[in-house]
Amino acid sequence: MSSAGRPSGACLKCLLVVFAVASALCVSGPALYWRYKKGFATARSLSTSSASSASPSGCAPCVCDCPPPLSLDAIAPGLLNLSVTDCGKNDPELSKEMEKQFVDLLTEELKLQEAVAEEHAHHMNATLVDAKRLASQYQKEADKCIAATEICEEARERAEAALRKEKKMTIVWERRARQQGWRDA
Repeated sequence: MSSAGRPSGACLKCLLVVFAVASALCVSGPALYWRYKKGFATARSLSTSSASSASPSGCAPCVCDCPPPLSLDAIAPGLLNLSVTDCGKNDPELSKEMEKQFVDLLTEELKLQEAVAEEHAHHMNATLVDAKRLASQYQKEADKCIAATEICEEARERAEAALRKEKKMTIVWERRARQQGWRDA
């Protein structure tokens, strides 16, 4: 890739702009010139017609039978059919460079997508680790609650058994007290 063998991109753009301006002037220049000249001729004819009414020595405007200006299609018939995509199509070095740029763009796009995917995967992994940690913590708390509930249940069952035993004892002592003559007041 030697830059001495072909013009640089900026130079090529500059040449294309100059060519476009020159083409536009070639196409529209004659028409503008004749319109400009015709405008002056009309202005002169108006001034001479007003002057001729004052002085009889004025001349009539000239009638020119000029051909119409040439169009771009008449000047260069194939120029209108060119498109920007055809530019450099026959130049193997330019098309190879454009392919490299396209491949570089695709590579950069793939790298960006890979980086986004990695970031998304990292975020998902971090979220999963946090969720597992919280689930483990909640499971430990639930296990503690279950153990405490079991202990409370066992204590309740012992308390009920002790209460039943105490009620039986109370009934026995109340019966003995009644037999001894105790009465409710």
